[in-house]
Amino acid sequence: MLNNATIARELPDQPEVVALLAEADAFYDKHYPPELQNLLDVSSLEAPNVHFFVARLDGAAAGFGAVVDHGDWGEVKRMYTAEAVRGMGFGRLILEALEEAGRALRLPVLRLETGYKQTAAIALYENAGYHRRGAFSHYPDIVESLFFEKLL
Repeated sequence: MLNNATIARELPDQPEVVALLAEADAFYDKHYPPELQNLLDVSSLEAPNVHFFVARLDGAAAGFGAVVDHGDWGEVKRMYTAEAVRGMGFGRLILEALEEAGRALRLPVLRLETGYKQTAAIALYENAGYHRRGAFSHYPDIVESLFFEKLL
């Protein structure tokens, strides 16, 4: 099914992508209170150190993800696949593109934070070679968050 899939760096302010970001926000609102959400908004995703990618199926936005370049490490942010395409491999496609971007930026490691209810995402990260670690950067070390990293 991924024969008709593409992934490329794009701007997040496209109406179709903004709608998918809103879908993602609604998903997180359903599962986590606002104080446990660490989401970047559209303007933050347009920052010079953010590399935002959109996955498409037959031209339609199906998911997205970003790498934030922190200089000596990168952070995976805003990974999401549309509910209609879950289980088709888009998460893996997006994660591989983010890792490739991290390597191109010469980042030695990618880190990420995810919620404990994100069982499919946790499995994806672990299967892709990410290892659990403690909290990093500005994140509090709380039970609702899981932290991972992968050397590139």
